Amino acid sequence: MTTGASPWLVRQATCVAREGRAVLIEGPSGTGKTSLALELIDRGAVLVGDDGVVLERQADHLVAKPHPRTAGLIEVRNLGILDEPFCAEAQVCLHILLDSKAPRFIEKAEGIELAGLVIPSLRLSPLSGPMAIKVERALAVHGLRPTTR
Repeated sequence: MTTGASPWLVRQATCVAREGRAVLIEGPSGTGKTSLALELIDRGAVLVGDDGVVLERQADHLVAKPHPRTAGLIEVRNLGILDEPFCAEAQVCLHILLDSKAPRFIEKAEGIELAGLVIPSLRLSPLSGPMAIKVERALAVHGLRPTTR
């Protein structure tokens, strides 16, 4: 799909941002994507989108936006669909894949190609907390620096 010269795609993922740097969280259903997002929100992040995010390439960086149908909504297991403050867009600086077979140690982040750009990607075991702290550290160590516009 494209809008003008900028390719975009919808990804079944949850995304939060802190200081303009977005973390895209993916994994199988029930692995804790939204729970991790809630922990990060509790620590100062803001929701971009839950269970559906629009990704758009803008020159040499990738921007995440909430899906128009679910903007400002978050599905919290056992509570339902709740309103949540959200940001309209943020640059994707890190991809997290919740994976029970994630390696114990890594030398460097892997990469995932999204809309023709490579984003640093880490696999984290959803059972190896403290997840929010790990993601914050991963963003600091492995995440892309934001591009100034």
